Amino acid sequence: MTIREFKMPDVGEGLTEAEILKWYVQPGDTVTDGQVVCEVETAKAAVELPIPYDGVVHALLFEEGTTVDVGQVIISVRTEGGAEPEPVAEAAAPAAAEEAAPAARQPVLVGYGVSESSTKRRPRKAAPAPAVAAQNGTAAPAAPAAPALPEVPVQPAGERPLAKPPVRKLAKDLGIDLASVVPTGDGGVVTREDVHAAAAAAVAPQAAPAPVAAEVSVPAAPAVQAEPVARETRIPVKGVRKVTAQAMVGSAFTAPHVTEFITLDVTRTMKLVQELKADPDLAGLRINPLLLIAKAVLVAIRRNPDVNASWDEAAQEIVLKHYVNLGIAAATPRGLIVPNIKDAHAKTLGELSTALSDLVATARDGKTSPADMQNGTITITNVGVFGVDTGTPILNPGESAILAVGAIKLQPWVHKGKVKPRQVTTLALSFDHRLIDGELGSKFLADIAAVLEHPRRLVTWS
Repeated sequence: MTIREFKMPDVGEGLTEAEILKWYVQPGDTVTDGQVVCEVETAKAAVELPIPYDGVVHALLFEEGTTVDVGQVIISVRTEGGAEPEPVAEAAAPAAAEEAAPAARQPVLVGYGVSESSTKRRPRKAAPAPAVAAQNGTAAPAAPAAPALPEVPVQPAGERPLAKPPVRKLAKDLGIDLASVVPTGDGGVVTREDVHAAAAAAVAPQAAPAPVAAEVSVPAAPAVQAEPVARETRIPVKGVRKVTAQAMVGSAFTAPHVTEFITLDVTRTMKLVQELKADPDLAGLRINPLLLIAKAVLVAIRRNPDVNASWDEAAQEIVLKHYVNLGIAAATPRGLIVPNIKDAHAKTLGELSTALSDLVATARDGKTSPADMQNGTITITNVGVFGVDTGTPILNPGESAILAVGAIKLQPWVHKGKVKPRQVTTLALSFDHRLIDGELGSKFLADIAAVLEHPRRLVTWS
């Protein structure tokens, strides 16, 4: 028998670390070549990692929630053949991990050096927790649950607590271990109120319970003066939030932004959406205003090809793109991401609809790959879904323009010489003034508006 070590790979381009979100296997489990063993979150996406050989899991070197440098061993597997080397130290034992860390450091897979600290643990607040089996087989002592909460059986040791993705994100942001939360939802599901209650209890773990967030009504003991809830909460900036913040700062202070606005009547486009929904040739496809807006952008790019470009700082050149990778900004539980539809310019309306649906579904499931977010050329961000009229969007780094689409509302509008109620929206186009001057930017935005005001141009201008 031989113990083989699987290292954290670079699942993107130049990434140096990733957080282990979930293990799908435990020591003693049999694994096969290509089997997914864990899910990790990088600065760009959540990715499932397959094991590259057959065998039996010997040890999991890091716990869920740990950030690991690329190149560090994360799991060891017993395989057939050869002599068995010395066992690998368990990362779950803090003392052993600290002693073994210098020797365990390995060169990273893509040429990046390993930092002084090979792991960075999420700061957690001490919360009353039920006894949960630790990785080494021992059990943590149980703490009493909050008096005002009903007694609910906790999750069995080793089982993943039941909670919806937004609740998991809330717990992660507040530094609360879901395994320590007493669930009150149907079927033992942890709710938002449960997480808030655990966070409040962590702030003041005295004999008397502290007041919790307004979303949960828990009476305080009348005989004891309750401590006030903390006035601030600190949320670690990591993963998607971290890379988004860095990218937006870099974009805002690198590319000279110009934003132009146009308000337009999209009544005909909204009617066309309804007609296309009833078209049997498009049955089963998701037809919505965003689809026609995306098509209008592609038509406008065809009429103004110079907007589809990028700036090469090193060569001091403008790079014209003869393809359109259309980005769609998506708000997900992990943060804002911008996957793009590759070669959107070459797709039919039906193909574009399918690509949009797949993009949105993948983003919501947290399965967007790093490749899906690379090499975008122009982006659409639909702020109208939040009831916002418009905004001044910041360019996705490396792209030439971004279009913000505002809410579509019934408003009084002069139509054929009379004031009538019409479907109206406002578009905002931000562009890189190094690539696009005012004339080109204005023509591009006007063409998008013209198509949406008279959607027959989707045919006549194509």
